[in-house]
Amino acid sequence: MSAQAFHHGHDERDPRDRPGVAVMLALGVHLGLIALIVLSSWLKWNTDSSAAAAGAQTVEASLVMSAADIRAAEKTLRNAPPVPRPKPIDEPAQDTAPPPQPLPEPNPQTAQAPQQKVAQERVPDPDTKEQDEASKLAISQEKAQQEQEAKHRQEQIDLTEQIRKQDEAQQKQRLAQQQLQDQQKQQAQAAADADKQKKLDEIRKQREALEKQVALAQQKQQQIADAQKRVAVAANAAQSGAQDSSPAGSNGNDDGLRAKYAAAIQAAVLRQWVRPDTVAVGTKCSLVIRQLPGGEVMDVQVDTGNCAMSAEGQESVKRAVLKARPLPYHGFESVFARSITFNFQAQNR
Repeated sequence: MSAQAFHHGHDERDPRDRPGVAVMLALGVHLGLIALIVLSSWLKWNTDSSAAAAGAQTVEASLVMSAADIRAAEKTLRNAPPVPRPKPIDEPAQDTAPPPQPLPEPNPQTAQAPQQKVAQERVPDPDTKEQDEASKLAISQEKAQQEQEAKHRQEQIDLTEQIRKQDEAQQKQRLAQQQLQDQQKQQAQAAADADKQKKLDEIRKQREALEKQVALAQQKQQQIADAQKRVAVAANAAQSGAQDSSPAGSNGNDDGLRAKYAAAIQAAVLRQWVRPDTVAVGTKCSLVIRQLPGGEVMDVQVDTGNCAMSAEGQESVKRAVLKARPLPYHGFESVFARSITFNFQAQNR
């Protein structure tokens, strides 16, 4: 077969049998169907009750479109992929047949659609129960998670607070133990100091008692020596007085006997006297004694103008005079007087 015959046979085929044209037609049909489906959702079907009663089946369709719906449809058409145009086939120069023309693209707005006789079923509203339950479950889970996180944070806070309180309690317990130990140490030290002071006081008292005993012993020894000396002096005075003769008309008033009488009262009072520490040896004190015959003392008064002793010393001498009663009387009747002035001199017995 010649090439001319081949080309001639090819040219005699229907242009719609070409692949590019078929694709173009398929895309056009699909776009028309899509536009028809989109527009059908906007149609509102009304059935005339009077026409139905007359036996005539009449269907009215009204297109209700808003500006937003129109814009959405235009946007859908704009976003649709363009229909590719078929590539021209190179033909030999001798072929004078005009090239096939593409079919016009269908317009969704002007496309002739058969009148729908049966009203389209209303699309049921989506069931939002499951969606609400899912939302509630999600909210519940989120709330439970938040509560769990809040509970965990609160547990951490409580644990931190518990640890802090335990630390404070342990710190207080340590401080209390330290204070108790310090208090026990202070009490032990105070007890040791008190025991030491008590022992020192006992030693001091024992020493003072010993010194007092020594002083009393020395005082007694001195008083004994003084008494022996006075007795010797009195004996010498008595011997010298016996040798002297009393002058005539003296009525028995012998000065030597008076001296003996005074020495005897001094010795009697000195035996009953305890010298206070405030009275020094040799201190003199004059006393006025009122007595009865026989030496019974009725009253003792201190001549404060002629007494160098303290109040304690004066009271000690008065007590010694009262303890020494009855005062010496026998042998001294001639020089006895109911009221005498006694000059006492402090001496150690």
